[in-house]
Amino acid sequence: MTELSWITLLPPFLAIGLALFTRQVYLALFAGIWLGYFLLNQSGFFPSLAEALDAVIGVLASPGDARVVVFTLVIGAFIITLERSGAVSGFVRFLERSRWVTNGKRAQWMAWLVGIVIFIESNITVLVAGTVSRPLFDRFRIAREKLAYIIDSTSAPICMLIPLNAWGAFNLGLLDGLGVEEPLKVLLASIPLNLYAITAVALTAYTITRNYNPGPMAKAEARTHSGEVDGIDIAASTGEAKHIKPRLMNMLLPVLTLIVAMPVGLWITGDGEIFAGSGSTSVLWASVAALAVISLLVIFQRSMTLDELSHTWMEGAGRMLPLAVILVLALALGAVSKTLGTGAYVAGMVGDAIPVALLPLVIFLVAAVIAFSVGSSWGTFSIMLPIAIPVAAALGAEPTLFVAAVLSGGIFGDHASPISDTTIVSSLASGTEHIEHVRTQLPYALIAGGISAAGFVALGLLLL
Repeated sequence: MTELSWITLLPPFLAIGLALFTRQVYLALFAGIWLGYFLLNQSGFFPSLAEALDAVIGVLASPGDARVVVFTLVIGAFIITLERSGAVSGFVRFLERSRWVTNGKRAQWMAWLVGIVIFIESNITVLVAGTVSRPLFDRFRIAREKLAYIIDSTSAPICMLIPLNAWGAFNLGLLDGLGVEEPLKVLLASIPLNLYAITAVALTAYTITRNYNPGPMAKAEARTHSGEVDGIDIAASTGEAKHIKPRLMNMLLPVLTLIVAMPVGLWITGDGEIFAGSGSTSVLWASVAALAVISLLVIFQRSMTLDELSHTWMEGAGRMLPLAVILVLALALGAVSKTLGTGAYVAGMVGDAIPVALLPLVIFLVAAVIAFSVGSSWGTFSIMLPIAIPVAAALGAEPTLFVAAVLSGGIFGDHASPISDTTIVSSLASGTEHIEHVRTQLPYALIAGGISAAGFVALGLLLL
């Protein structure tokens, strides 16, 4: 197939449609790949299935892609080992004993700061912040819904703004697999343009400073101030065993290793130039180094045997396997879409249907709708980046703004979605009813989304 036509839109559209209808990202991505090879080679229903399977397996032929997939599994092992080492409870105990919190506003600031400091995984962020802050919120009569909003708004947004984690590696792998030159540089450059993540975190800080409570949150605050706590008394579980001694060192040393090892790896692989280094290699090295540190600590502390430690690694890697599968499928969909010329065809339509300057806004809104419906920002990234990157290339534009629009939209939709895992875990960690968290958070999410939409219009006019 060599002629560009509307048919080239069918694979990504099928992926989007199935994702929205079935909420099954794996099925949606593979169906798009299958249809792509059916259209590309016109080899029949079953032969194209075999070609699609070969394409998925072929993703791992790229060393960069394979490194990011392995990183995803390693970071899963790291996270669960950290959870079971006493690191989280040690950090919680340190915060509780600091006696810094003397009023309701300081309790809110502590929840906000914990969300920024613990950026290695979104669910750990909300569990730690919720565990530490909920008793303080109750003591100072601050609504648990406010706690849920604060910890939810500093989980996924912070993980994307400080991408030394699986979020960063996942998107780095997507960008590298889509043929983006210097993917690390593009990902880092997209951070100041990630308008929703920045706005969500800033709006949370403004809310704490000014005690801003729109709509349902005002009612929740008034109810709580009167002494009524409308919530559920479920302790947020961090996955730590009861007999493990809380150890602050087990949190600080591995996280510091993760932070330091990343730029060191970039410097080594770039022969002294950080931005010339290999992002996929560096994140893998950093995650292995952090895993090694926490593993050595638990061995020397005799809190786990070597056999228990190895089983913990495998369990953690297994938890991250679904995300690794999404990554591989997304790269395969991007490859077949590129061969079909989907990006070039969309770019050719833009001038007539949509002004080029409005493309970032459109991409942001489409990504938001997908993430809201699917409840997965990662699934949204895997569907939208293979569309946005080729469009940017066909227009001769830098991909940074397009990447930022996809990431912002994915986080916005995920933040507002009642079926998002971070939304659900935030409700659990704060001890509030899930539907109340969704209702009270939605006005904030819509405000941040509206500001971001206006910002992408302005950026489109300035940069495209």
